[in-house]
Amino acid sequence: MTDSMKAVRIHEFGGPEALCYEDAPRPVAQAGEVLIRVHAASLNPHDLYLRDGYRA
Repeated sequence: MTDSMKAVRIHEFGGPEALCYEDAPRPVAQAGEVLIRVHAASLNPHDLYLRDGYRA
């Protein structure tokens, strides 16, 4: 395995252009934790409101 992974991150409020597909450091499992590989994920309306800045 590598020390990095791909991630979609939000660094600022905005529309879909605010989403950044980039490399991120791979988390390391500590004692009592497990690390899982995610093959698919989704967003719900709350995530989209947060991206648009409604909570700012």
